[in-house]
Amino acid sequence: MESLEIAKLTFTYPGQDTPAVSDVELTVSRGEFVALCGPSGSGKSTLLRMLKPAIAPRGEKRGDVLFDGRPVGSLSQLEQTAALGFVGQSPENQLVTDKVWHELAFGLESLGVKTPEIRRRVAEMAAFFGMEDWFYRDAAELSGGQKQILNLASVMVMQPELLILDEPTSRLDPVVAGELIAVIGRINRELGTAVIIAEHRLEEVLPLAHRAAVLEGGRLVCVDAPAAVGERLLAENPGVFLSMPAPMRIWSAVENELPCPVTAAEGAKWLREYAAGHELLPLPPEKETVFSGEPAASADGVWFRYEKNAPDVLKGFDAAVYPGEILALLGGNGAGKSTALSVLAGIQKPYRGRVRLRGRAALLPQEPQLLFAKNTVYAELESALKAEKLTAEEQGERIGAVCALCRLEGLLSRHPYDLSGGELQRAALARVLLSRPDTLLLDEPTKGMDAEFKLAFGGILNHLAAGGTAIIMVSHDTEFCAAHANRCAMLFDGMITAEASPRKFFSDNYFYTTSASRMARGLLPEAVTPEDVAAACGGRLKKASGNDRGGSNAAFAPAGYAAPEKHRSGLPVWRAVPAGILALAAIWFLAGILRQTDFASLFSGGGISFYGMKNIGGYAGLIFSLMGLSACVGRRGGGRDAAAAPKKISGRALAAAGVMLVLVPATVLAGVYFFGDRKYYFISLAVLFEITVPFLAAFEGRAPQARELAIVAVLCAAAAAGRAAFFMLPSFKPVLAVVIISGAAFGGETGFLVGAVTMLVSNILFGQGPWTPWQMLGMGAAGLAAGVLFGGGFFRADRSSLCVFGALAAVFLYGPILNFASVLIWQPSFTWQMVAAAFVTGLPFDLVHASATVIFLWLGAEPLLQKLDRMKTKYGLMAA
Repeated sequence: MESLEIAKLTFTYPGQDTPAVSDVELTVSRGEFVALCGPSGSGKSTLLRMLKPAIAPRGEKRGDVLFDGRPVGSLSQLEQTAALGFVGQSPENQLVTDKVWHELAFGLESLGVKTPEIRRRVAEMAAFFGMEDWFYRDAAELSGGQKQILNLASVMVMQPELLILDEPTSRLDPVVAGELIAVIGRINRELGTAVIIAEHRLEEVLPLAHRAAVLEGGRLVCVDAPAAVGERLLAENPGVFLSMPAPMRIWSAVENELPCPVTAAEGAKWLREYAAGHELLPLPPEKETVFSGEPAASADGVWFRYEKNAPDVLKGFDAAVYPGEILALLGGNGAGKSTALSVLAGIQKPYRGRVRLRGRAALLPQEPQLLFAKNTVYAELESALKAEKLTAEEQGERIGAVCALCRLEGLLSRHPYDLSGGELQRAALARVLLSRPDTLLLDEPTKGMDAEFKLAFGGILNHLAAGGTAIIMVSHDTEFCAAHANRCAMLFDGMITAEASPRKFFSDNYFYTTSASRMARGLLPEAVTPEDVAAACGGRLKKASGNDRGGSNAAFAPAGYAAPEKHRSGLPVWRAVPAGILALAAIWFLAGILRQTDFASLFSGGGISFYGMKNIGGYAGLIFSLMGLSACVGRRGGGRDAAAAPKKISGRALAAAGVMLVLVPATVLAGVYFFGDRKYYFISLAVLFEITVPFLAAFEGRAPQARELAIVAVLCAAAAAGRAAFFMLPSFKPVLAVVIISGAAFGGETGFLVGAVTMLVSNILFGQGPWTPWQMLGMGAAGLAAGVLFGGGFFRADRSSLCVFGALAAVFLYGPILNFASVLIWQPSFTWQMVAAAFVTGLPFDLVHASATVIFLWLGAEPLLQKLDRMKTKYGLMAA
């Protein structure tokens, strides 16, 4: 009986014309193990996420996914959580608690399972996975393999019927990866849990699979038993066949009538049977290159720790790489490989020892997302060349060459975070290569790459090395290191314990070796690559792209490259001229206000003096100038993604604003009139309810997603933390800037909520009092206004218009509300002359607040809005 049925499923991401998944039909029976194969970017991760609605991407979907005959979308959250288990690529991203035991119990607690049942299930699962020794440890202290085991155990403790795994071993060393896959196989065999897994390490996965399903270009090209799939791909799709296990590829390269092997053990048996009837040839000589002279990068006796009292990560680390050499660093998770690269790159400084670099070094980190901050791949590549003085033609040639090199031509208009793991690695590599480094440092460069591009990537590295670039790569990919490194080194306990040429290095190792070495160890002890074994059998491996180890210079030609169309920016003359005049007027009025230092002269016995009225006139002139400047530079529409920016103002938000605008003034006047002097506590409490209840009700009325609530909570926390961080500077805080950005991104309701909650929460540090509701009202009103003007599409949310609005909001909205409140709270009697005096004396503080808001908006508005708009587009968050 089918546990899962995918029926003609097609899915297209927002803003894309080509479907990521197209007309996929697949069934997974109860207890079946299905391996999902295919090149990078073929749609594997998208397909797997579509199986669980809680993590499904947003976009246009056709077809359906059925679980036990029911559409997965009709399953309740409880049913989805319990029945469909998902484990992703990143161990850290799935952990939600601090302790191992709590992580195991968290899911069951969320499902409402009773405590005795939770204890029984957690104990049983910890025993099954062998977690007793680290059951009470902090999750952050675990190794990468232990974290992934914990993720798997925390899913299995809920006893799912289907286990979905998206490249769970991509960040693990070969030994730990093999152990994890063995555990997954044990779950399938002993517990009867159906498994569907996407994985590039097929040597370990295919032997466990009942069937293999191959995706290419979003389409399912074949589904069959692993050996049958291999034979079909060999005949119909050699490029995808390159990802098959080494024994299958060796078998395909040699003329023989023996059955196709899948595992290393089956490959060893096949080789013995073949050798019984055929003479094995000597291995081709290993390419040896002697590197001499001064190293391009070296470390001598380097010791490093991340904190003063923390244990050492590097302990007498010595390494050197020469121009034109490719050095591979291997070792287990936590051995210090990534730390060694960061020290060699100069990112971390050792406390003992010396690091030397000749020329420019560039680092490709293990997390390539760290390199990306723009909305498109092309913009990212363009920004990498911004510091160099190049003509448009030269820049186009440089970008075109690197795009052809890394096969990015069809990805330039995509958002970097929409790319698959392998595509993201290629884009990150292209960005790094644009700097033309003398030393290239690569941290897990083949992670997520399909086998066909690995072959091309090997050619890229060899081409760079032939040009004199020194390359150090940290990798768990033993097959790739054996094929392309000049020298391999084992890093253990913070130091290099062994190094040799690839053939000697891998033939001497028992666990840290290649599948070809395990297969041929008995007959060909020095064979470490499939090419070695195939050559000894008189065969030659088929290569889809025809690239040899030396690479192909033709791949570097930028032929046919065209940059994406750029949108015109800037103001037309008829708006730029008045904008400049109004900006000068605002500066003139501001200078006049700041020249007033004798505040006593602003008042006379009867109230405000002539100088006070003059100051108010300057105040009004400044406001008028800023409002006019805002109208000139605030361009309507066109600046943000149409799918990201909200289209209209919510009726709920307007109703809530109307209630606030009517009730708050009425409450203030009634309180002063009926209750007399000094009743500000009652008034403040009433205002607190009137400004929060309508907006909270409106916000909850549209049933916001959990993802949106999480983002709103982070924005509130960021604003509160910013207020605390700048506590020593009166009125100079980033709070208003964050609130304005929140309103511009998510609309009036969210903007008001972020502003009001931020002031309430941050006053835990600054002190609560009758001023708190007025601060909540002022900040909330600024967020509401930002949502109406920018979120509603009246003005374009670019940096200039946001800065002008920020200055206006500080001087004309938040400041007057707090100035009015100060009279109501602190003065023994209430007169309009006192209110005017409070406005005049509070103006310098309001101007400081405005300056701070402009500075923070100028520095952070556009990148933060890009990120928030990106989240809205990707996750389908609705703005009010």
